[in-house]
Amino acid sequence: MLLSLMIFIPLLGMIAVLLLPRESEELIKRVTLIPLALAVYLFISYDRSTAGTQYVVNAPWIDAFNIQYHIGIDGLSVTLLLLTALLGPICVIASWRNIEKGIKAYMALFLLLETGMLGFFAALDLFLFYVFFELTLLPMYFLIGIWGGPRREYAAIKFFLYTLFGSVLMLVAMIAVYLNSGDPGARTFDIPTLIALASTEGHALNNLNFQIWVFLGFFIGFAVKVPIFPFHTWLPDAHVEAPTAISVILAGILLKMGTYGLVRVNMAMFPLGLDHFTNGIGFWGNSLALLGFINIVYGSFCALAQTDFKKLVAYSSIGHMGFVILGLAARNDTGITGAILQMFNHGVISAMLFLLVGVLYDRAHHREINGFGGLGTRMPVYTGITTLAFMASLGLPGLSGFVGEALSLLGAYDEFKWLTILSTIGIVVGAAYFLWTLQRVFLGNLNPKYEDLPEINGREILTLVPLAILTILLGVWPNLAIDMFRESVTNLVNVLQAI
Repeated sequence: MLLSLMIFIPLLGMIAVLLLPRESEELIKRVTLIPLALAVYLFISYDRSTAGTQYVVNAPWIDAFNIQYHIGIDGLSVTLLLLTALLGPICVIASWRNIEKGIKAYMALFLLLETGMLGFFAALDLFLFYVFFELTLLPMYFLIGIWGGPRREYAAIKFFLYTLFGSVLMLVAMIAVYLNSGDPGARTFDIPTLIALASTEGHALNNLNFQIWVFLGFFIGFAVKVPIFPFHTWLPDAHVEAPTAISVILAGILLKMGTYGLVRVNMAMFPLGLDHFTNGIGFWGNSLALLGFINIVYGSFCALAQTDFKKLVAYSSIGHMGFVILGLAARNDTGITGAILQMFNHGVISAMLFLLVGVLYDRAHHREINGFGGLGTRMPVYTGITTLAFMASLGLPGLSGFVGEALSLLGAYDEFKWLTILSTIGIVVGAAYFLWTLQRVFLGNLNPKYEDLPEINGREILTLVPLAILTILLGVWPNLAIDMFRESVTNLVNVLQAI
């Protein structure tokens, strides 16, 4: 019941927002705080000693096709639910003074988007999983296309078409899995059941050729979301044109929906297909790790070349998500643990970075890195928080960005020695573009145009402090998160090693 409440309270809030006067801002803030309170409760009460799903709800939905309203949480999903619920109120606060037109419609779409994200991480029925995945598409399209920058229509359409392309392939793969799950009348979309059938000797789902093709269908759908090269080109445009809060959700949560899908569906449900693309013979045997390496190096060098502050952060996200892919490709306990931890940590750090870019843009009305200079003397508090976010993102030991990347590389080194060594280029380049940006924006002589630039205010600090605390806390105490999904990772690794 608690899980269902957390998922659908934003949807009820959306209806209330549409019915009430636009001045009812306190209601909107409280609506986003309720899922956060429930997520904190679930995180605290979650039994860390088991890999099984908890808080399960399983009720008939569409009986003719054996589709269930089946939701539940394990260590991975409860962690990402907490991140989603945390970023919700932060984004509402960040949006409140920046969105001037259609406030009711904006907030209603945002709450609908939150329901889609929360439902996606809790779904245990493949059909329901797909419904929530698609539910995020439409509100995000309008949030970018109506409230975005000068090229918002182009960015929104590009985002929509790329995501829809991946979704269609996922739909075909999902139907194929359903039709091969059993005889008519016994077919199912139930994810735990499908995982068991796919590992059952002699079952139609336990067929290498079949798993290769459905693995690819789901993989492309999730790869667009991550995004993985070469499906990444929508991301910089979407980030640059999106409002600040929507960029936070895009980097903090929507990208994680892609990697979460890879773990929940591709790795757990199609272990033979995964083995083909990570441990097979020839080129395909290293293809997943190779894509992770390309993301790391390509994203890092693209970020180095940017002069737009927001586009730099967008390309850095592509690079950092490459470490997640590399860790997952390792298929061992260390690599997968690092990848999942990096999913959460990157969500926190990237959210900080986009909020900080928004603070500067709201004051200067541009994002050209070379157009600033010397802001450290004028905005010391803002400079300090930005420096913390930069250091965390480049992987400074003691901050959360270091632990996830280090574990991903450590796990991948056992399987892909040279790719892992070469991937460290991304860490060096990441340090270069963040330090260079720090120098150009905050050091040197103050640009006379910004002598009266106001310091970061209390509302903006309120959005950043929780993320900064998490960044430091998980840097010195990573087991706070790792203990949540340790048993789930062990269970997944046992399945992968058994094939």
